[in-house]
Amino acid sequence: MRTPHFIIRQVLPADLDRCAEIEAACYGPEEGATRERIATRIELFPQGFLVALLDGQIVGFINSGSTSKDDLSDESLKDMAGHEADGQNIIIFSLAVHPHFQKQGFAAQLMRCFIERAGQLGKAQILLMCKAPLIPYYQRFGFVYRGESNSTHGGLRWYEMALPLVPL
Repeated sequence: MRTPHFIIRQVLPADLDRCAEIEAACYGPEEGATRERIATRIELFPQGFLVALLDGQIVGFINSGSTSKDDLSDESLKDMAGHEADGQNIIIFSLAVHPHFQKQGFAAQLMRCFIERAGQLGKAQILLMCKAPLIPYYQRFGFVYRGESNSTHGGLRWYEMALPLVPL
């Protein structure tokens, strides 16, 4: 029996359609990023966008922007407005694994790789917003709960998390 081949690498422009498909499958139209938003993230900050491949097929990804700001509720950040490649904070926008490949540890592998990448990029901290049930998930990676966010993205309640980093 053959062992599946799994890798994580930086996104390529050719990955756009598959990433948009996974984003839609995971988050839907209200919450998920549009294809255009994902294309902008790939173009402006590919070093903060990692994809996971299983046997050559993208099964998940994590993407982000970078800023010196500490306010996650600014919706324009998701469009990369105010993005600063050398900003001290890296903000995770999406951690998504296609529903057919969930619960196999791919998201955790993406997160561990992303944390390492953020340190290599010299970031001071990783910031994210999540729904309440995911707070314990992110705490397992060392994220600290910062409180309820002012964001009302998708008409939902969001909670802010932060992971301080020691730049490499």
